[in-house]
Amino acid sequence: MADKPPTTEQPDQPRIGVDSWVASSDERIEGIRGARGVALGAFEHTPPPFRLAAFVALAATLPLFLSSGNLFRYGFFTLVYIMLGLGLNVVVGFAGLLDLGYVAFYGIGAYTYAILSSDLHGIHWPAEVTIPIAIIVSAVLGLTLGLSSRRLLGDYLAIVTLFFGQAFVTFANNANPKGLTGGANGIGNIDNISIFGYTLTTTKQYYYFILGGFVVVFAALWSLVRSRIGRSWMALREDPLAAQLMSIPVNRLKLLAFMFGAGIAGLTGAIVAPALTGVAPGNFDTSILITIYAVVILGGAGSLMGVVIGAIVINVSYELLTPATPDRARWLFYGILILAMLWKVRPWPKLITLVVTTVALGYGIHAIATATSDTATSGAVNTGGFLTGAIHSYVVIPKNPGRLPDYGYVLLIAMILVLTTVKGWWRVALLAPTLYLAAFVWENLLIQQPSVTRLILFGALLVALMNIRPQGLLGTARVEIV
Repeated sequence: MADKPPTTEQPDQPRIGVDSWVASSDERIEGIRGARGVALGAFEHTPPPFRLAAFVALAATLPLFLSSGNLFRYGFFTLVYIMLGLGLNVVVGFAGLLDLGYVAFYGIGAYTYAILSSDLHGIHWPAEVTIPIAIIVSAVLGLTLGLSSRRLLGDYLAIVTLFFGQAFVTFANNANPKGLTGGANGIGNIDNISIFGYTLTTTKQYYYFILGGFVVVFAALWSLVRSRIGRSWMALREDPLAAQLMSIPVNRLKLLAFMFGAGIAGLTGAIVAPALTGVAPGNFDTSILITIYAVVILGGAGSLMGVVIGAIVINVSYELLTPATPDRARWLFYGILILAMLWKVRPWPKLITLVVTTVALGYGIHAIATATSDTATSGAVNTGGFLTGAIHSYVVIPKNPGRLPDYGYVLLIAMILVLTTVKGWWRVALLAPTLYLAAFVWENLLIQQPSVTRLILFGALLVALMNIRPQGLLGTARVEIV
């Protein structure tokens, strides 16, 4: 019998009888060795209670070295986003339900506390009564929403819940029966939280109070996820039809998910309302919903610690991009660019070539622009700190840029799209002008409009993450058979 001709295997092509995901396991293991692999391994092998204890111990030290204002912005609101993210994670991450009206329950909890503990109607109930009522009211309304949409999935469920969220804002802003919600002005002079005679009056006290609430919620969800209900939620998320065929009560699980998520959101609102000393319809608009979804997606849907990390990244980045801190925003922007280059550009000769080319290209363009026109590089740097000199001699900042930064922004997007289609040295060659154009757009456009820049950077961050890790930072990758 003649020998069979040798076969040539194409590693990038599917092979019959071979599971490519299993076959590539050695490459994936090799890819996470080194310092990064050690860190990931240590994190994955640390039991969740120890992770929680480490985070709480670190968070408890923040009031020791942060001012009251910074503690409120960086500490308190990070915990607020964590709490809201944990509640949304129950509905979206565990049960797989697309709830776009979630922020309404946050507002319901806040308004319930404000109505029962403020001067608006002369009701001044203590917090040990008002907070449980806010949780119950939010959970009951979550149950009501779940009952009305228990047979809906996907886009249809999203439309119904989005309508509910907008209906709440409209009601609080315009309906205002008998002055119930205070209308567009909201409710002010809300009573401080008073628990069994102990009244919270300082930012530090509110910070520790919500930190305690976070510990309770996190521990409860950690136990719940490992229970029969949690495992049933996972089955519902993966395949509702298969879960129903296995006699899992799908509709009942949906209602429980809505109730738990709404209750956590109501608890958060009941803590935030007295901390802010007032509530208004604008505190619960769509931008808050987008931020909470960004927290869950960034951290990884279905991951409790992922929500914690996602909230820290989102809120710290958000605060660094405030108009009052352009220097910090600049450090954040350029730091991300440098870290991205160090992480993604390999081998080292490509990285060195990219750095040298980018530096030479920038100074060359600046020299040409200076020789062309006196006003081409005479623009002022927006509070660059000690980086002012370096930026002014490297980035072209015209005195009267006109629409040039807008055109540069459009060109930057086009070049980024082109970069996704090329590889090798072609990518390195295009990456240098792209980096310089990014610096030009940042200094002439984005840093001048921090409110818009926040949304752009958040969107870019999520798009990049979804390409690198579709499951989020700590989410679990799914292997689908198609």
